[in-house]
Amino acid sequence: MALLDNILDFNKEFVETKEYEKYHTTKLPNKRMVIVTCMDTRLIELLPKAMNMKNGDVKILKVAGAIVSHPFGSVMRSILVAVYDLNADEVCIVGHHDCGMSALDAESIIHKIKDRGVAQGKIDTIKYSGINLEEWFQGFRSVEDSVRHSVEMVENHPLLPEGVPVHGLIMNPETGKLDVVINGYK
Repeated sequence: MALLDNILDFNKEFVETKEYEKYHTTKLPNKRMVIVTCMDTRLIELLPKAMNMKNGDVKILKVAGAIVSHPFGSVMRSILVAVYDLNADEVCIVGHHDCGMSALDAESIIHKIKDRGVAQGKIDTIKYSGINLEEWFQGFRSVEDSVRHSVEMVENHPLLPEGVPVHGLIMNPETGKLDVVINGYK
């Protein structure tokens, strides 16, 4: 059976047995925070538990490496929507040790893209459009520096209201221990 079929079968029973009822909440975060973190599978349940967050407490944005890479990209837009429309009063960037983005090699990704059947012509079109794929797929060397960069990107955004604390943390994906890189209250 295909994965989607398994998901849909489970979902049918989930709805029929009203399992969803224990997750009822509103769209506004109870703890008034938006968290940007990595899409690493180890953090799916660990991060909220380690931060004492439950369903409905915060907005969580998951993106490779917890990187806010562009001041006018979708991650920053989501942060601003959370602040202005969903009552988030604080922003927290949470990177983690042993992140796949720390070892990401752009050339390797481009090679894998070609191996999966994407024609060189499409890659060339992207390059001719002004997108440097080597930069776009580049990872980072230091998770601390990456978290600092993302915090600075958010803090310095011209549309972020003054007084919104932006914190930077790093999590150990084995233990859930959090280390503060930037305390947004200071």
